[in-house]
Amino acid sequence: MATHKEPAQANNFPLELLDFDDHQEFDFATRGRIAAPDALEICNANAEPVWTQKAYHFVEQAQPPHDSPDTVNPSLWRHTQLNHICGLFEVTPGIYQVRGYDMANITFIKGDTGWIVIDPLMTIETARAALQLVNEHLGERPIMAIIYSHTHIDHFGGVKGIVTEEEVHARKIPIIAPVGFEEYAVSENLYAGTAMGRRAEYQYGTMLEPSATGRMSIGIGMGQSTGTTSYLPPMDGRTLDEAATVKESGETRVIDGVKMVFQLTPGTEAPAEMNTWFPDHKALWMAENCNATLHNLYTIRGAQVRDGNAWAYHLMETLSLYGAQADVLFQSHNWPRWGNEVIQDHLLNTATMYKFTNDQVLLYINQGYTAEEIAHMIQLPTALECLWYLRPYYGTLAHNAKAVYQKYMGWYDANPVNLGKLPRAEFAQKLVAYLGDVDKMLAMARADFEQGEYQWVAEITNVLVFANPDNREARELCADAFEQLGYQTESGIWRNAYLCGAKELREGVSHKVGSAGAGVGDMQRGLQPAMVFDYMGIRVDSNQAQDLNFKIQVDVVGDDACSGRYVLTVRSGVLLHQRVTGDVTADAGVTADVVVTLPRQAIGLLLAPEQLLEQARIGQHVSAVGDVTLLQKLYQSMVELNPLFNIIEP
Repeated sequence: MATHKEPAQANNFPLELLDFDDHQEFDFATRGRIAAPDALEICNANAEPVWTQKAYHFVEQAQPPHDSPDTVNPSLWRHTQLNHICGLFEVTPGIYQVRGYDMANITFIKGDTGWIVIDPLMTIETARAALQLVNEHLGERPIMAIIYSHTHIDHFGGVKGIVTEEEVHARKIPIIAPVGFEEYAVSENLYAGTAMGRRAEYQYGTMLEPSATGRMSIGIGMGQSTGTTSYLPPMDGRTLDEAATVKESGETRVIDGVKMVFQLTPGTEAPAEMNTWFPDHKALWMAENCNATLHNLYTIRGAQVRDGNAWAYHLMETLSLYGAQADVLFQSHNWPRWGNEVIQDHLLNTATMYKFTNDQVLLYINQGYTAEEIAHMIQLPTALECLWYLRPYYGTLAHNAKAVYQKYMGWYDANPVNLGKLPRAEFAQKLVAYLGDVDKMLAMARADFEQGEYQWVAEITNVLVFANPDNREARELCADAFEQLGYQTESGIWRNAYLCGAKELREGVSHKVGSAGAGVGDMQRGLQPAMVFDYMGIRVDSNQAQDLNFKIQVDVVGDDACSGRYVLTVRSGVLLHQRVTGDVTADAGVTADVVVTLPRQAIGLLLAPEQLLEQARIGQHVSAVGDVTLLQKLYQSMVELNPLFNIIEP
């Protein structure tokens, strides 16, 4: 374990900017609380905790900045205290939230006869516990509609904790989402899902224990629940003309007596997202477009970059449409804000921050600076930097600046040395060979560590680890440096990344995957055939399969828009696909080598080759006619993805 070498010195920076005597955020976070458990811990069917607030009681015992421990940035300690506040809250008469029961909030809008629920959390266990809290204190009422505000799984994965699929179909409960929801929600968890899941362990710190030397808040909540996820797709409601998806801003729905006006905000925090205005309540739902933290233009678990300019534009549009009317602003993370002036300032300041980031980075780009240089140069104007709700607890200005650079300029910084840059391990080995004396390098690194140069020490010792992963001294010193960087940072997700890196340097990759269990069956039923074919192609090792050349016809049987005939062309081990009508005669009259027929609901079987071939063999809803050995060869070329790949070493 590292000695805690002067972390408080680096933590002092925000103190001159931030007013720790300002308690407005605490007032907002506790306002309207109806009930809260003494010690919240939610378990799965095996009595294993999947979510805890109980483990964070230690944050109640010290008040930053002066008596919080030097192993936590005092601003982050304060923000953890805020996210630790949990329970059932009244936002305004008729609108209630359960907060602190998962990474996100679940919202209940009281209708004439039942509840309209917005964003039913990430896992079944946490959503069920939230509904039980509502039932206990507000009485049991039926679910009349569900709204998914956007495409991230912490906003829909718990849906089966509040309704069953049978109930949704029997009572025709509408599930409403922004246009494009299903495509983005499913594909994000599929195409790069294995890598994202592994990297999410670092972002959310799922391998860490909550403590003053471990996991703290991540800005938008306390972290990631680890229960069971589920999925129900957007679907039509009680009448045939009530479409499942919102296709344009200004669409108005009245469900169970509740009037809702939707504002689409594509390209902001998610590729498909929407705000909702409740005119009868003068309440403005902001999805995840406004929070009590600076958010991500790039999330370090990995994702497509977000558009800061579009984010600012849509917030200004919100301000123009509803800002003058709103009495309360509430959203899917953190706590609401009350008072029209407060709301307008919050919208304007948040929009200004994203617009500043976008425009300032472009200014620096056009002056010839690189992403790394800009990340160290950029700083928010003081009037924005001192606002608690724009502090970098989740996103940071540094990595958001790199996101803007990536969006406009890509990975290349125009220096030709980086066109064919050596792999990290090879570079490390050559560098160490040039420098020659590893013991001297370690001695110099230890001296720099004592001087508090933790970033440099982490960089140079990580070079030694990549050159020789068995160098125990380098691993330990790199871990010590990561640990100190984690103790200093104001960002909860940077803290987790540093401390997870330190843990794996010391202990290796031997932990269990900590992210929430994927509702594989549910999500696969939401897959469109094109997504399945794309994912099959992603998993094919084309270099190993370059001698494969054939055609597969897939007939998807059903009564929805995805049913029909598809042709997969395997060309030099690359899988291409197209939808066709009629016979497969596109290639000079050559028909498919094998024909697979399966029902729409079984499309996911194409990702489970053993099950597919077995069901085809016994004729259970699936058939395969023709040269089935070609299917076997294709599946043999598909790689089993490793969810525990190395990050901190080669």
